[in-house]
Amino acid sequence: MTLNDKQRRYLRGLAHPLKPVILIGNAGVSEGVVAETRRALQDHELIKVRMTGAEREARDAALENLARDTGSLLVGRIGHVATLYKKRADLPKIVLPD
Repeated sequence: MTLNDKQRRYLRGLAHPLKPVILIGNAGVSEGVVAETRRALQDHELIKVRMTGAEREARDAALENLARDTGSLLVGRIGHVATLYKKRADLPKIVLPD
């Protein structure tokens, strides 16, 4: 699944008031972080992830890998905070515009 510009803007608007639910420190993305991110995406569909302690290139690669490993989409990233989205198969909460 890919997102068009209108859908990305819509999701960024929904994510604006959210606080990060996943915090990644110096240890980076571990299997535990991936499992917890999957659970959070199942519960919320749209989450924010804060990653500190890494340079920009390493941070970008880690967040892309996290999105790939969880089957989610990277909606956007500003500084140390990224937004991930994964539509629930059962009872989706967020309806994307066309």
